[in-house]
This record gives sequence, structure tokens and C-alpha cells, in this order.
Amino acid sequence: MVRAIVQETYGTEDVLTVGEVDTPSVGPDQVLLEVHAAAIDRGTRHLMTGTPRLLRLFFGLRRPRRRVPGLDAAGTVVEVGASVTRWAVGQEVFGIARGSLAERTVADATKLAAAPPGLSAPEAAALGISGLTAIQALDAARVDAGARVLVIGASGGVGSFVVKMAAIRGLRVTAVCSAAKADRVRSWGADRVIDHAVEDPTSGSETYDAVIDIAGVASLAALRRVTSPTGTIVFVGAESGGEWTGGYGRPMRQALRMLPARQRFVMLTSREDGADLARIAELVTDHGLRPHLHAVHGLDDVRAAMRSLGAGEVCGKIALDVSGRVRQDP
Repeated sequence: MVRAIVQETYGTEDVLTVGEVDTPSVGPDQVLLEVHAAAIDRGTRHLMTGTPRLLRLFFGLRRPRRRVPGLDAAGTVVEVGASVTRWAVGQEVFGIARGSLAERTVADATKLAAAPPGLSAPEAAALGISGLTAIQALDAARVDAGARVLVIGASGGVGSFVVKMAAIRGLRVTAVCSAAKADRVRSWGADRVIDHAVEDPTSGSETYDAVIDIAGVASLAALRRVTSPTGTIVFVGAESGGEWTGGYGRPMRQALRMLPARQRFVMLTSREDGADLARIAELVTDHGLRPHLHAVHGLDDVRAAMRSLGAGEVCGKIALDVSGRVRQDP
């Protein structure tokens, strides 16, 4: 048995409890990880609440099929499946491991990468889902160094990586966030920061070669107005919308409306890709990319961590010390 966060039903943070579960069995294409740290994001929260309800078609109608939540992980390989040749016992890795909020969990061998040296376990764990979404959003934007990029929702988990990676690529970044987080976002490499409470980033005369919309609030007309005639709008996510489809019904309609336009509209669906995880690790080692950790919580504090995430207080990422041995000041 291993210590884990257990979720028996959908609901608020109160459905998360600390308990024990059986150590999972390793399939032929999987590895067993001793999890040192995990990270949480909006997707983990959606799977906790079971909203939008469309998710339940895939993850369990009345209760989650997986009792242990979590996707991002960093840890040590302690067992490899019969068909796995890439990883060996003792290697330090990070990536996607369903059920990562447990002392041990399994992961598909193709959804991991070698942990970059110099990062703490919480930092390595924070690279996974949000890092993948960010690097794939920038790839979808199809812009080169010197291009102008507007990032709406720049202070969260995905936004922080988009700003940092865009700066590494030599893009000219205008970032949209709250005033309280502006200095931090500017330190990540944004050339200009707009406070969304006092200025509408889509109302000015400036246009951008790409708009990466993580907040999902602006209308399609507004986004098109600030996108150059042959530019790209990348829709990453939204926290508003109906109970069933959440923020995804509207962008699906937007994508259809954009079919005849010269401007491109990309409704991003991020991929759990080990090759892209390796690219992210290279950005760490070659360009100094580091996640910004808002906080590192103990496993017992998962409710507080999830509550902070839901309240919109988080700047960057929240990580969880699963092993109980991680320094709290990474």
C-alpha cells in the first residue's frame, strides 16, 4: 500500500482525502515511479469537480474512474515493463503519470523525459501539462523571432510558460494579467504588460502576428480585430461557459466561422508527447527555463492548494511534495 490522495466522487476540494491505495501494477509499456513531487492545474481541478459535465463521458459518469487524481509528476523509476527499453531503474524522470498524487504510480514510457539537472522535484513536476500546452501553443502560432504576440491570461500555469518560452524564441510579447501579477510577468520576459482591469487589450490600434488566448473571455470579433490579416489566433482554454461544455462550445463555433478567413484559428488540444517533454528539458538546460512556483504544499494540504487554484490566486504553478522529503524553497 502507498499513501495517496483519494477521490471517490465529484465535488469541491472536500472530496479529496488522504488515504492508502494498492501499488499499481506495471504494464509492458509502462514504468513504475516513486513520485517525489506532483503539480496541479486547471485540468486536475475540472476532473475533481466533474465539470464541464461533458468530461464525465470519458472519465466516469457518476464518479471518477480513477480514485487517485493528478497528471504531472517527477520521480524515480523503480520498475520497468517488459517492453520498455528507454528507461532503467534509478533514472530521474518527469512528465505525465495519471494518479500522480500518490507515493507510487505508473506512467506510459512514451510520456516521460529525463529530468533536467539543477531543478528541484517540484519544478520538474511543474513542467508537464502546462509546459506541453505552452510549447504546442507557440508551435501552432507559427511565428518567428521578432514577431509580435499577445498573450491573454499570462500569469497562470500555461501563461507563465508561454511568456517565458516566447521570450526565449525572441518574440515581442504583450502580456495580459492583473496588476498584482504584472511585475512578475514582466520579469518572465514580457515586453509590455496590460492590466485587464483597466485596459481592454483588444480595443487598441496595435495588431499582433499571433494572439494566444488562455483566458477565453474575448469575443472572436475582438480577437480578430487585433490580429494581423494573415496572423493566427490560438485558443487554449476558458473557465467560463455552460455546465455541459464549459468554455469549449463557443470556440468550436468560432473555428467553423473562421474557415473561410485568411487569419488562422487554432483550437488547441495539447498532446502528451514525450518528444515535446524532451524539448522542454532542453529549454531548461540550454536556455535557463525554470517554472515559477507559486507555492509548494505537502500532500496533506491538497485541499488548500486546490482551493487557491480555484480562487485565481496562483501566479505560475502549484506543486505538491508527495514524498515528504522535498525542500519547500525550490
